[in-house]
Amino acid sequence: MRTLILYFSLLLFLRLLGKRQLGEMELSEFLVASLIADLAANPLQDIGMPMLNGIIPIVTLFCCEMLISTLSMRSVRLRAFLFGKPSLLIFHGRIDQREMRQNRFTLDELMQEMRSQGVRDLSTVEYAFLETSGKLSILLYPNEQPPSAGDLNVPKRITGFPRILVSDGRLIRENLIKSGHDERWLAKQLVLRGCELGEVFLLTVDDASQVYCAKKERNT
Repeated sequence: MRTLILYFSLLLFLRLLGKRQLGEMELSEFLVASLIADLAANPLQDIGMPMLNGIIPIVTLFCCEMLISTLSMRSVRLRAFLFGKPSLLIFHGRIDQREMRQNRFTLDELMQEMRSQGVRDLSTVEYAFLETSGKLSILLYPNEQPPSAGDLNVPKRITGFPRILVSDGRLIRENLIKSGHDERWLAKQLVLRGCELGEVFLLTVDDASQVYCAKKERNT
């Protein structure tokens, strides 16, 4: 019971922090996560310790993190002080060696980031920013960037993003309503594809009414 209480409490608090904190951590968020891992372990290891002795410090840390996040959203100076600013490592194709040393960012790390983003030639890079999250953002020279549909004078179709209407045989009614369709339309689509609702693994539709349907694989 102690394990379940702590598990669901942490799950709730992490959910309240928001999706950005779950995807990447700033310095304060990393500190909170490290401290929480230690605080949550104490009530689990020592059965004689009251649960509140573990939960109250965790709640306090979450409140501090929520307060810092709110204040940093309103204050640019506080955000820069707590989380830092992006560093410009490459400017107009020239590596800023001083910035590299200040951020303790090695040439091996720079080349590794370039390879991970599909950049082969350093001379094609116009700007490279080391973000506060530690990720490197690379911007190529305009003549080195892949052509867009506008550059090629290709007419663009606005398709929007696909909504999942059927997931593993289950209808997601909310998405069906948001897509502007009804169950009669869905039934017609299933008939056209020769399947029933329970036989569909995935069915999506975008704003241009383009439908993608994948049937469930039969177990052999």
